Amino acid sequence: MSKKVLIITGDAVEALEVFYPYYRCLEEGFDTTIASPSVKKLYTVSHDFIEGTETYVEKPAYGLDSHVAFADVNPSEYDGLIIPGGRAPEYIRLDESVPAIVRHFFEENKPVGAICHAAQVLSVVPDLMKGKEYTAYIACKPDVIACGATYIDEHLHVHENLVSGHAWPDLPGFMREFIRLLNNR
Repeated sequence: MSKKVLIITGDAVEALEVFYPYYRCLEEGFDTTIASPSVKKLYTVSHDFIEGTETYVEKPAYGLDSHVAFADVNPSEYDGLIIPGGRAPEYIRLDESVPAIVRHFFEENKPVGAICHAAQVLSVVPDLMKGKEYTAYIACKPDVIACGATYIDEHLHVHENLVSGHAWPDLPGFMREFIRLLNNR
């Protein structure tokens, strides 16, 4: 039976952080579902650094169809969860269905992949993040610490069932470790 992976995201997701995991999971033969606040075409963005700027710039990227609304997700049907970054995490964490989805994967010790600004989504379950170790984009360090977790100043970190990555350049290692955890279940 094929493994099932859930990706939770929304508009303004970093394009590389959603497309790379999505296609990599499909390549592995995993049944992969993209969930968002509502079923729609998501508008992805590209974040990059330009010499002379103090932070990244954002440009429109590709459209991507989501498959299911958060409210209709049954997390027990999935073997692993991926949370991409970009700006999507700052607002999807406000969706009333997201905490229960995220909570399920940690309580059941299923693999969770969180990259870049995904730390903002993990903040919806601070009781489960307390004592965890993970990395995220440096601007999310306060979110990690506020949850009682330890911010790891590395580009990639694995702690128990959580694979975390700093940003999109870390996707190859991030997906290698996520797939390893998923296949070892």
